[in-house]
Amino acid sequence: MTVDTHKFKVGQTVALIPSMSRPGAGGDYEIISLRPTEGGESPRYRIKCKSEPHERVVGEGDLVLAAHLNFD
Repeated sequence: MTVDTHKFKVGQTVALIPSMSRPGAGGDYEIISLRPTEGGESPRYRIKCKSEPHERVVGEGDLVLAAHLNFD
């Protein structure tokens, strides 16, 4: 795994972009760990929301920095 390929870092606060096919709790998520990339796939992350008891693994395209989230 090359950390340089990941846009976000462990400990950063991000928001999960809403999707019809992937419901998720509203609110901020914390990056728990960086997942290895394989065969040209998008970087993936393990994330955790305080309002959920479980963690999720999502692709980089499903995340934005929480401070930049704007649905207007």
